[in-house]
Amino acid sequence: MSVKFALSYEGENADKHEIDFYDVAQGLIGFQRTLAITTHLVLNGEVITQAPFLKNAQILAQPPKEGSWEIFAGIYLIGKAAKTLNEIPRESPIGHIIFSAYDFIVSNALGFHVDYEKSLGQSYKELKSKGNSTIPILEQPKFDSAIEKCEAGIREMHRPIYAKATADAARITGFITDDRPKLISASLDIESYYFINESIQDNSITTFTGRVSSYNINTFKGRLFDFAEERPISFEVSSDIKNPTVQNKLAKSLYDNVNSGFKAGDINVSGFKLLSKNGRLKGILITNID
Repeated sequence: MSVKFALSYEGENADKHEIDFYDVAQGLIGFQRTLAITTHLVLNGEVITQAPFLKNAQILAQPPKEGSWEIFAGIYLIGKAAKTLNEIPRESPIGHIIFSAYDFIVSNALGFHVDYEKSLGQSYKELKSKGNSTIPILEQPKFDSAIEKCEAGIREMHRPIYAKATADAARITGFITDDRPKLISASLDIESYYFINESIQDNSITTFTGRVSSYNINTFKGRLFDFAEERPISFEVSSDIKNPTVQNKLAKSLYDNVNSGFKAGDINVSGFKLLSKNGRLKGILITNID
């Protein structure tokens, strides 16, 4: 096993050892989907769109903790990765990278900033120091791209909280060494559900300064590390300015950002704030780029 995760629900009926069957089933599907996308990215260096496409690993459910709604999922390496990596103990950098990647993706999707350099960056440095060449070394834009693919699954993990409300909170725990628990940075509750589920467009134009950390030229969507917020913010280019000039400016910011070690590529964009129901900034609809 490379690493183990637990998803637990609490509050309301869950504290009485009951939870809506359909809601928790959908929540577990979302849990598996996000783990599969994250694990595949770490092991293979690419973002998949469907959980069954997971390669070189298998996610196995383990018995729930007695008297609770805490469900465990162990990630086991198989295929070409197994021979090399399954001989490495769980406290190796591999387990830390999978945990850090999952924490980065889920927490940033919910508006909690996890610093790449202080989490994944450190794990990759440790991996390099041990001379492992099996796992690809990935930069932040790859993980930013995975956030979008995981959003639906993260939303469904909230289902016992927002649908029948048979729980009022959930938490995700990782077990890397000696089964000592380590919580991911984000908590799941009705506020985090409002953040990920709904976007309300502000009426006024705002200017943002930052650096592009990911960008998809096909969808005109990406993420901008906003200096004021000190975290990545998702963005989409307005249909009115979808042209090669805008593409080039965003691509240049991303190129300069990555090739400078995330120290260059500053860009000013203007547009409408996309706010969550509870008023937190979750995105930008870009209408102009200086």
